[in-house]
Amino acid sequence: MNKLAIVLLTLFISACASTPNSTTSASASNDAGASTSADAAAKTASAESDAVAAAALEAQQTAAEVVVLKSESVYFDFDQAIVKQAFSTEIQKQADFLIAHANDTVTLAGNCDERGSSEYNLGLGNERARSVAKSLALLGVAANQIKVVSFGEEMPRLTCHEEKCWAGNRRVDFMHELN
Repeated sequence: MNKLAIVLLTLFISACASTPNSTTSASASNDAGASTSADAAAKTASAESDAVAAAALEAQQTAAEVVVLKSESVYFDFDQAIVKQAFSTEIQKQADFLIAHANDTVTLAGNCDERGSSEYNLGLGNERARSVAKSLALLGVAANQIKVVSFGEEMPRLTCHEEKCWAGNRRVDFMHELN
């Protein structure tokens, strides 16, 4: 019986001694898998964070660009609706932005000075806005991105009653709306 007890005790000790090695090996393998999985998750989270930051920066830049574009106007001579060559750079900037941002629409607001009847000025403001719309369309802006409205003499930028004010009121303004 003593011999049997010694053999069983030896087998038990050797079995216990080998179990930690296989458990340690499996544990190390699981730790390595968990580490690789954690690294992948961290890299994915970092990439997503970078993408969100880049999108936020792009949105800020777009908003700043829209502010500048809205501040520009095309001016006209007295009783005219012909777009002057001097404004081709401004119109090109507007067209470039609209083409690059298909989710943007621009309302072209035609304005006139106070001289002339209300009906005449509404018509002339409309002609001016349509002239700018035609210029944008010729530069490749989609028709569904352009709207035209006339305010006639109702939205003066300057209120004095002399040529410098009248000249400042004969214009088309760009009103962008990002969707």
